[in-house]
Amino acid sequence: MTQRVAYITGGSRGIGAGIAKALAKDGYDIAISYARNEKAAEETVAEIRAMGRRAMAICCDGEGNGNRAAIQQVVRDLGRIDALVCNAGVYPHGDVSEMTDAQVDAVLGLNVRAVMIEAIEASRHMSRGSRIILIGSAFADRSPFPGISLYSASKAALNGFARGAARDLGPRGITINVVQPGPIDTDMNPATGPAADLLRSFMCHKEYGQVSDIATVVSFLASPQASFITGSALTTDGGITA
Repeated sequence: MTQRVAYITGGSRGIGAGIAKALAKDGYDIAISYARNEKAAEETVAEIRAMGRRAMAICCDGEGNGNRAAIQQVVRDLGRIDALVCNAGVYPHGDVSEMTDAQVDAVLGLNVRAVMIEAIEASRHMSRGSRIILIGSAFADRSPFPGISLYSASKAALNGFARGAARDLGPRGITINVVQPGPIDTDMNPATGPAADLLRSFMCHKEYGQVSDIATVVSFLASPQASFITGSALTTDGGITA
């Protein structure tokens, strides 16, 4: 898989950075996007370059035109795009009766609309054997506590999009799938955080997952071994939806 190129949105830290490093180990050259944390993005890029892979970071605000331009920049600077991992997203929390129109627009804009635009644009540059992987959530299938209606809805939308897009892209030999993480120990959702015990109470083995748990699934879906999997959601959640 040498000289193939993967683009990971929201790849400066956490799950996104873990995915970027895993794909670099698999032989991909890497592009990542970030919204604000340039320092973390450059650190991730430096780690990937130290592996002997090409790497670049693109500042992208998550708006539609920015997403489209970022993918075009990847193709222009790295020559191609073989795997797209849509990881960037936002986690809104609040009672549905108190949500504002602006909050709805922001969640749908980043978690759904941006992902669709990225997949559409990337597919125009992809060849047979390419991969599109959307990072969803176990909460697309189960909302175990109040306050996550918008988040659950936005992540559930990715499943419908992937199933439909799989029909369109299948004849071209391009797969599209969703990875649905459960609680993963990151800076944004630490295993020692205030909500950790509540989340553990819904899980089978009561332990948070690691970034590597998600990166491993993405690595598999991006490999030739996963060529017969498309339009699917692979849940990796410690049994939160069991």
